[in-house]
This record gives sequence, structure tokens and C-alpha cells, in this order.
Amino acid sequence: MKKHETRHDTAQINTADSAGHDAAETATEAATPEERIHQLEEQLSAKEKECREHWDRFLRERADLENYRKRASREKEELLNYGIKSLIEEILPVVDNLERALAHVGEDGDSAVVEGIRMTHCMLLAALKKFGVTAVEAAGAPFDPTFHQAMTQVPTDEYPANTVVEEFQKGYLLKERLLRPAMVSVSTSPK
Repeated sequence: MKKHETRHDTAQINTADSAGHDAAETATEAATPEERIHQLEEQLSAKEKECREHWDRFLRERADLENYRKRASREKEELLNYGIKSLIEEILPVVDNLERALAHVGEDGDSAVVEGIRMTHCMLLAALKKFGVTAVEAAGAPFDPTFHQAMTQVPTDEYPANTVVEEFQKGYLLKERLLRPAMVSVSTSPK
């Protein structure tokens, strides 16, 4: 019985398709060739318009995808280059303290402890250099607010105006990006 029902359903579908096809043929036969050409031209222009819209949408989506890829690549590179910034910012005060300790060592600073501090300081600077950390040039350089933070102004004849006279704390760069400005005193012309 199921085979018979299936054949009957298929027959109904074929009859429906045939009726729809016959109606289209009847409409086509009833139209003059000029009317049929006009209908086909309208359908063609509608399809061309739809095609252009789809093409434009495709191009926009492709451009969006390309922009996303570039942005993701740039962000990945940024993370690789500057992801260690917070760690380095935590290490810089240690470097500062080692430098202060070495600055306060007297002339007789040949003890094993002082030598150990020097070696530790050198190793730490070498490790930072491997990751692209460099010191900002300060003493004797022209004052640059991008890299220097002025703490005081010193009237002097020894240096031209707006020259860094003394460095209180070193500034550092991480691969051309400022980590910390150098804290400096700046010369001014005497009054």
C-alpha cells in the first residue's frame, strides 16, 4: 500500500508542476514576441541589479575581513613587542636602587659585596637590553618634554637655556616607546 501512496503523491506533484508550467506557457503564448522580449529584458535587468548588489556586498565583506586580519596581526605584534611592559616597569626600581647603592660606595668600594652589586646591576641591564629596553639620554642633552620630566629649573651660565643639567632618575624606552621619562633639572638663563 505504501508504494501505491508514494506513486499517487508523486503523480500529484508532477501534475502540479505540469499545471504551473502550462500556466507559464499559456501566459507566454498569449503574449506577443515584443511583450515577451520586454518581460525578459526586465527580468534580466532585475537580475543584473541583484548581481551588482551581491557583488558589492561581497567586496565589502572581503574588505572587512582583510581589515580584521590586519588589525589582528597588528594587535598580535603589539602584544609580542610590548606585553612585557608591566614586568619591566616593576624591575626598573630595582635597577634604580642598585645604581643608588653603587653611587654611595666610597673610593674603597672593592669589597666582595660591592663587586656583587656591580655584577648584578650589569646582568640586569644586559637582560633588559635583550628585550629592547634602553636608557633615555638626559644629562647635557636639550630638554625634550617627550622624554624628560622637569623637576626643577637651574639658572646657570654653564649650559644653554633648556638643557638638561642633572638627571635625578633615569628614563627608559621599550623598543622606541617611552616606559618612563627621565626626571631632570633644566637650565635657564641667569636673571
